[in-house]
Amino acid sequence: MPSTSPARLPRQLARHAAAAMALAAGLWVAAAHASPTTTKFEPTAEVLGTKLQMNGAGTRRRGIFNGYDMALYTTRKVTTAEELLVLPGPKKLQFVALRDLPGTELGRLFIKGMGENSPKELTQKHSLSSLRLIEIFSGRPKVAPGESFAMEFIPGKGTLFYILGKPQGEPVGDAEFFQMVLKIWVGQAPADSLLKESLLGRE
Repeated sequence: MPSTSPARLPRQLARHAAAAMALAAGLWVAAAHASPTTTKFEPTAEVLGTKLQMNGAGTRRRGIFNGYDMALYTTRKVTTAEELLVLPGPKKLQFVALRDLPGTELGRLFIKGMGENSPKELTQKHSLSSLRLIEIFSGRPKVAPGESFAMEFIPGKGTLFYILGKPQGEPVGDAEFFQMVLKIWVGQAPADSLLKESLLGRE
């Protein structure tokens, strides 16, 4: 039986270690896809008398931490971002915090996500609506675990923000602005690619 030379042994160990790490990573991704959200979202929601169905739900992860659970409600099921962005009628994004989420950081991350998924001219065009989003979340020191917030798109009126079920002022922006909001999670550079798949019901 041929022996393994000392010079080849480290290379073999490195290959085995790399294979084990790849297998572990694959198993983690599979588990992430299969894992249900901690929050039990309602299967339907209502926006100004229009009944919506849950299109998908998932968890926003940053490294080893879970930030929030999130559900997308639409008038009918869609499986691609393109379908979602052109789908007419009201829509709703429902969130539940899983850890302390500083309000200022949350608003900043939302704006960052819009900027990474929309042209600069659009972000400038909707700067006032974006500023309102920052004001709403920065007005709270934090969103604590178990607390909820939401965003509803109301055709002809704009985007209405909620914290703990209470509307925060009047609707802002238009359909184009809400498309920018949606792209934070379903755009070309989504906040979390696994979450994007979950929201679009493609797990």
